Amino acid sequence: MKILPSTLLSARGNGSSGRRNIDQLMKLVGIVLVFVLLSSFAFHLFMKGEGRADKYEWFDGFYWTMVTMSTLGYGDIAFNNWPGKLFSVAVMLFGMLSMLVILPFAFIRFAYEPWMEAQNEARTPRRLDPHMRDHVILTNFDPVSRALIHKLGQYNIAYALLVRDKDEALRLHDEGYSVAVGELDDPDFYSNVRVEQCAMVVATGKDEANANIAFTVRELVDNRVRVVTLAKSEASVDILELAGSSNVIRLGELLGQFLARRTIANDAMAHVIGHFDELLIAEAMVMGTPLVGKTLAECNFREMTNTSVVGVWERGEYKGAGPDTKVSDSTVLVLAGSKEMIQHYNQIFCIYQKEESHIVILGGGRVGRATARALAKRGLKYVIVEELPERIRNEKYYVQGSAARIDVLEKANIADASAVIITTGNDDTNIYLTIYCRKLHPDIQIISRANRERNVSTLHRAGADFVASYASMGANIIFNLLKHSDILMLAEGLNVFRIELPEHLEGKSLIESEIRERTGCSVIAIQREVDGKDTHLVHLEPTEVLSADDELVLIGTIESEETFLKTYVNPQV
Repeated sequence: MKILPSTLLSARGNGSSGRRNIDQLMKLVGIVLVFVLLSSFAFHLFMKGEGRADKYEWFDGFYWTMVTMSTLGYGDIAFNNWPGKLFSVAVMLFGMLSMLVILPFAFIRFAYEPWMEAQNEARTPRRLDPHMRDHVILTNFDPVSRALIHKLGQYNIAYALLVRDKDEALRLHDEGYSVAVGELDDPDFYSNVRVEQCAMVVATGKDEANANIAFTVRELVDNRVRVVTLAKSEASVDILELAGSSNVIRLGELLGQFLARRTIANDAMAHVIGHFDELLIAEAMVMGTPLVGKTLAECNFREMTNTSVVGVWERGEYKGAGPDTKVSDSTVLVLAGSKEMIQHYNQIFCIYQKEESHIVILGGGRVGRATARALAKRGLKYVIVEELPERIRNEKYYVQGSAARIDVLEKANIADASAVIITTGNDDTNIYLTIYCRKLHPDIQIISRANRERNVSTLHRAGADFVASYASMGANIIFNLLKHSDILMLAEGLNVFRIELPEHLEGKSLIESEIRERTGCSVIAIQREVDGKDTHLVHLEPTEVLSADDELVLIGTIESEETFLKTYVNPQV
């Protein structure tokens, strides 16, 4: 707690507001002092009226005034006549008023408020520790930043969330976020948060604000610090790069491509959805193939295709695969292998062609149009349902109207569609349309976009087979740029990720490591140097021994990934 002189000096340094407070306090103190002096003088006048003035010294008047004003009322000095008693009541009333006004005012303004201000300054700093380095600076708090902060926490990477408004910063701090307060276009603020020592600056706001941030940061630091910005408009990409962005991410475009990849095609061939160097991850529909009704062991799948099944999708639910995994009409295989392995699989299953159909896209915004372009590259037919006339680019591929109307969906020929992709920017609308489409066509594949992570599970319950989160995808892409590694999002909540072998697993076999039993993650490949060349081993036996320089490629949910990191990489002491 500050002492009064230092508190007064501190208040005077707080601008006109602090000076006004001190002036008010001085006026109140002056009024009280004048009243005490006048009351002490009046005391002797009233005592003289009672004929007792010679019994009291000048100090007795001051003593009586202070005792009466403080309502202590010892009773050792008291008036006998009504004028003196009436004067005593007036002094007591003024004393009570002073205690109710001046003491609380002085305490709150010059003790409690400075203390609270000091506490708030500690919770919302304007500068970071000079020794802080390799941290991530986030300039906007949105769903992408929230998901990225969670990912940074998994890997114990420090960050600072920059906030303009102090009240907002306090709220975020109380929610557990690491914040710093300042103006995002102020070069001094970036110096205060040690931008020259950070690993990355991430700007996820509007394109214009992101360009300002990138330009401001790049004036302070060289290309060693990576500046990552999101761009909504294609025209903004060049501007953001000129401003100093190391990487410009058009997340809407990437999300559309991801949604298109989740669409089941009209064949049984394996379609690549991602890769780790030469290791490809692909998905394949098995409807109409001899695999249906058999287990993977009964099919001799590995020997027949030379690929590895790392898991299966059943109506949007992912399950790990093993020899006893049974294949049904609705099963989608998740495969891992080299380019040659995937090509060999396709040579076997290319003869199983289903009747050609089309895909219905609900929503013709940025994500919907990106989805359409990705489908067209795969040679798939599509129809976009869009309510706003100004969004319609080519009437050949569009149906104008509300997707909530049955006649509009019939015009889009949804009954014969193989899949529906819901791409609107409103989660409530996406949930509504998912329920509607699932009720209309129980067997159709439904793929939906989610803007907020909390709505992913709701969309699954509503009937979506696959859900892609705008936030999770953005966080994974940015994190990959930070770590220069790969995290492949197969679906919302399910990732394939690569990590160096933890030291205490060296020399153990896969079965001895108990990775799957302890964490829920499955090892789908081991990256190992063989004859001077990095090779991905995909046909793994339980007795495979892990070597010191191995890198594991694992698949698992977000929860199981976090469990793996806590168990093997950052064990809790």
